[in-house]
Amino acid sequence: MSGPALKTPAPSARRLRALARAELALLGRNRGVVFTALAVPLALPFSVRPALDRTEMEKHGVSVGAAMLTAAIGFSFLFAVYTSLVNAYVARREELVLKRLRTGELSDTEILVGTALPAVGLGLAQALLLCAGCAVLLHAGAPAAPYLTLLGLVAGLVLCAALAALTASFTRTVESGQVTALPLVFVSMIGSGITFPTEVMPDRLASVCELLPLSPAIRLVRAGWTGQLSAYEALGAAATALAWAVLAVFAVRRWFRWEPRR
Repeated sequence: MSGPALKTPAPSARRLRALARAELALLGRNRGVVFTALAVPLALPFSVRPALDRTEMEKHGVSVGAAMLTAAIGFSFLFAVYTSLVNAYVARREELVLKRLRTGELSDTEILVGTALPAVGLGLAQALLLCAGCAVLLHAGAPAAPYLTLLGLVAGLVLCAALAALTASFTRTVESGQVTALPLVFVSMIGSGITFPTEVMPDRLASVCELLPLSPAIRLVRAGWTGQLSAYEALGAAATALAWAVLAVFAVRRWFRWEPRR
């Protein structure tokens, strides 16, 4: 009798893996993007350390270690995933790579997801490394609710990938991508709790900032470490993150450009 037949990967999985490998090779050749994706999330949190020390966050139940960890992960969302993917989508579109891929077996969703996989994987690996490093070096301790941190990581990575595709839709060249990505980067750094926690903001301002695209993910990541989020608040943050993700995906399906912008 012959042994059981070996299961082969689904065609869709094979196509995604092949596209992701190709995109990873292209990403590795762009030293500027790689440096920004790897170095900036590690360096920027230390630049905001003096500001964090002056806010007396312990009064709000947030330690400096937890705040710096959240800042590092937030910067990873913005620079390792969002800005690098804006450049990737625009470059592939202007080089007619996306147009050629659409003539093959890949679906539109597979093309967008496969292109995003290396950057999302880099962002996830960097976030996990930052969690371990900050827990040891900054005495942030172990997360009180790790499932919230994991949920925040997934929400942030998915949303940043979708927002990158949407931003690329309105970006003419790779060079101009550095400009079109700035509004979300600046708004998220200031208002989403990345540079400093929303807990130290006035209540009305904090309520508005909690509705920004990356705010729910950042809030969940930080709450996973501090454990200061009730089940109702965690559900609200998760629902807001899901709403932003659905809206971003709908906008990408509606407005993403596959042809070069002339």
